[in-house]
Amino acid sequence: MANVGYYFNNKNSLSLKKLLFTFLKKSLQSLPLNLFHYYSLLILSLIMMYYISGGERSGKSSYAQQVAESLSNNPYYLATSRIWDADFKKRVDRHISERDERWTTIEEEKNISQVIPKNATVVIDCVTLWLTNFYLDTNNDIEKSLHLATQEIDKLLDTIAQKNATIIIISNEIGMGLHADTKIGRKFTELQGWTNQYIAKKADKAIFMVSGLPLILK
Repeated sequence: MANVGYYFNNKNSLSLKKLLFTFLKKSLQSLPLNLFHYYSLLILSLIMMYYISGGERSGKSSYAQQVAESLSNNPYYLATSRIWDADFKKRVDRHISERDERWTTIEEEKNISQVIPKNATVVIDCVTLWLTNFYLDTNNDIEKSLHLATQEIDKLLDTIAQKNATIIIISNEIGMGLHADTKIGRKFTELQGWTNQYIAKKADKAIFMVSGLPLILK
């Protein structure tokens, strides 16, 4: 495919909050033990973007929900999916049933940066379904989809900085599963991989889920 390096070099200016987070994270290893716990908690309060990825049924959504509930008494769930059939509707309903009355659900298929509330903790579920919407609406054009998706991620980062929000974004590592048997499927796997890399690079904290267990990547 064409040069995707352009998308990885298009950096946003970091907010003061982001710079402080980076400084504290690098300083942790040199802190005395009595200050380590305090600064660890401070760093958690400065994290703006969590990225949680993994395979099918790896525990991504459950872990994201746990993180959100540890950060907020009234978290939000941002659903990006289109309801394609009855089986998928059952899956959506199952996820809804796992969340109690503390949760507020937002639905947005593509323009996720436009629906983030102020001072909120928001779980975005998930990148794969969100990307599918771009992919289908561009007639399976990888480059257009990648451009639109990375552009929206940059807008999302600006939004959470302005609104003092925290997002927990879930994605699938579909490239680690079965090899797609169609050209359209293989192209989407590439798109998913490039987008996951972009988001992971931008995230403050990245977690990979395996059999329900979180592996901290950064």
